[in-house]
Amino acid sequence: MSKSMVIVESPAKARTIGKYLGKDFTVKACAGHIKDLPKKALGVDVEHDFQPTYRIISGKEKIVRDLKKVAARSEAIFLAADPDREGEAICQHLAEELAPGRKRPIHRVLFNEITKNAILQAFEEPSSINQDKVAAQQARRILDRLVGYKVSPLLWQKVRRGLSAGRVQSVALRLIVDREREIRAFVSEEYWNFLAKLRAGTPPPFSAKAIKLDGKKFKVGNQEEADELLAQLRAGQFVVAGVKRKERRRNPVPPFVTSTLQQEASRKLRFSVRRTMVVAQRLYEGKELGSEGGVGLITYMRTDSNRVSPTALGEVRAYVADTYGKPYLPARPRAYRAKKGAQDAHEAIRPTSVDRRPDDLKAYLDRDEFRLYDLIWKRFVASQMNPALFDQTEIDIDAPRTLFRAVGSIQKFDGFLKVYQEGKDDAEAETDAEGEGSVLPEVKKGEVLDVKSILPEQKFTQPPPRYSEATLVKALEERGIGRPSTYSQIISVIQDREYAARQEGRFVPTEIGEVVCELLVTNFEEIFDYDYTAKLERDLDEIEQGKENWIEALREFYVEFSRELEQARHAMKDLKREEKPAGFSCDKCGSEMVIKWGRFGRFIACSNYPDCKNTMQMPRENGDEEADKPELDAEPCEKCGREMVLKKGRYGEFLACSGYPECKNTRKMVQVNGKTEVVRDQILEEECPRCGSKLALKRGRFGEFTACSNYPDCRYVKQESTGVKCPECGDGDVVEKKSRRGKLFFGCDHYPQCKFVLWKRPVAEPCPECEAPYLLERRTKKDGLSHVCAQEDCDFTRSVEPAEA
Repeated sequence: MSKSMVIVESPAKARTIGKYLGKDFTVKACAGHIKDLPKKALGVDVEHDFQPTYRIISGKEKIVRDLKKVAARSEAIFLAADPDREGEAICQHLAEELAPGRKRPIHRVLFNEITKNAILQAFEEPSSINQDKVAAQQARRILDRLVGYKVSPLLWQKVRRGLSAGRVQSVALRLIVDREREIRAFVSEEYWNFLAKLRAGTPPPFSAKAIKLDGKKFKVGNQEEADELLAQLRAGQFVVAGVKRKERRRNPVPPFVTSTLQQEASRKLRFSVRRTMVVAQRLYEGKELGSEGGVGLITYMRTDSNRVSPTALGEVRAYVADTYGKPYLPARPRAYRAKKGAQDAHEAIRPTSVDRRPDDLKAYLDRDEFRLYDLIWKRFVASQMNPALFDQTEIDIDAPRTLFRAVGSIQKFDGFLKVYQEGKDDAEAETDAEGEGSVLPEVKKGEVLDVKSILPEQKFTQPPPRYSEATLVKALEERGIGRPSTYSQIISVIQDREYAARQEGRFVPTEIGEVVCELLVTNFEEIFDYDYTAKLERDLDEIEQGKENWIEALREFYVEFSRELEQARHAMKDLKREEKPAGFSCDKCGSEMVIKWGRFGRFIACSNYPDCKNTMQMPRENGDEEADKPELDAEPCEKCGREMVLKKGRYGEFLACSGYPECKNTRKMVQVNGKTEVVRDQILEEECPRCGSKLALKRGRFGEFTACSNYPDCRYVKQESTGVKCPECGDGDVVEKKSRRGKLFFGCDHYPQCKFVLWKRPVAEPCPECEAPYLLERRTKKDGLSHVCAQEDCDFTRSVEPAEA
């Protein structure tokens, strides 16, 4: 009997679903998208209704062949990719490749959680591929391709190769750059706060803050005004003007949507957006829970809806009543209003069963999975609990020219706070906590208070803070730029392209990031506008809802885009050819020094290039526009005696000999306790086997290593041998090495003469079965550490260290 075929994206998801469906179904994974636009061509026919040309993604050919074989002998095909635009496009491409002209049924199944009931119900009620969703995904892909493939070459031509522009990523970069410019333009202003320490006829003592001066908002701007007011307050009386008592309710927050999960995981767990989504994906796809087997622990994690299913509401309300008691349970389920523009296609992010408490699952989850699940579970439970109640008291106090106010707030019922309290950004936390937990005495109107002290405090206004990942996601969401499912990729791209760097958890634009942003915003005023980008997102939503035709939307976009693109080709500033006078002469040939743009940003060079190749690092910003010579290290070059100059390279600042290129001596620099220090090599007693010079302990990008002190004349680097002779050249040893990205691999120490490499650690022991000269280490979660034969046609395996239980 022919089985039915089910296709999902990931093997983990396939394993979990396969257990629920049983032996009549064959569940396969396609590993995400199988087709995309070609890498080395536009792939969009703009002259013929923007028709795309899709190709099988490189490396996916074998997956597609295997899927076709299974599809050919299957009675029915069920496409079960994620329930969003990307998932719908995956299903469309699978249908095109696996069953062109197929007469047997092809079904689309949709589920919001990977649990047995949800899966079985989805397969009882299959549907067809949603062509409106496919059109929306295709339109987004074409928009991104048009912008990326037509604008990026302009940046290559005008700035340098390797730069890129993105329809949404460039707008996110603009947010970071605009915030940095706000900070630079910010002028700090002095202001003063006044706090009075007071005592009434009954305890306890309390504090009151000045809120009004001469009937207006309290504002004291300098020392003279503060001294004058302080003298008047000390000479006068503090009299109770009024007392207000009220009950304050603090309501719970809604269950998570994608963006709020990303923000809260950043605040509370210090997770990056990408890390949050990776961990959430694992929780959604399913974890092995002992005798219960594989089960999805949370609902689908890409959603913008606060909606919760009636079944889940009933379950959580029963849990709250049984666990915390009826005072914590609202009379009816709490409903939350959806944000403007929300699609409401999927439920909020919640546990698939509230009865799976985090502590009960701790043994089955890794640390990240447990912490994120704990956050999701607590937020969901708290969202269906009663508000917290506070008794709040406000005492207004009249003093000379000034009105003071004391606020006290005592919790009388913890409500949802028994389970969960939302994190806050920056000043929000201070504002929300003001007065909370403080007790005020019983006072009466007209009562004269005893003044213990009056404390004036000088302060200065602060610039707006730089964006963290959480606040950047919040800003993108508020402006309607991108979608929560894309925020992780946006943030990764602007860092990978080195357009922005993170300092103390905040985004700071790099020099190249600011230059690219300025060029794009200046020359593509419409395309990279905040409001226009948000409009395109709304257009894509309307395409998904069947309200707008995708071709017409692209045609409208392309008219404006083509106009700005043609204008930019002629008007965009050419930084490669731009030179500005540096204001001083070359110390080698006397010609004028100029500021130029290079691979790593601005630098100073001799205008007499190529006859004179003198260059200098740009000085640090000090508020003076006039360029100056870089600062020199106090200690001269130990090789030639000339001065050392501060330069900036791919991996940061370093000191180099001013006699370059005749002398290529350099000194590394590192940050130690906030200060930049020069790294000096530690000379060892051991001699270099190649040139006889002393070896030195050095510090590099990936830590300490031992190399010849005669670098760059001798480039010997001491590497740890594995004890295995190189099987390719027979002379060298196989040693540990690190790639440019810090990944460990193993290669012949006679490189570049011999280019033999391995990605698994070799073991200096011949294979007992085929007598191959060495074995390889292999470590998996299932089997632990084992030794396997290096020959593909030999099946020898020996367990060395079993996997942890």
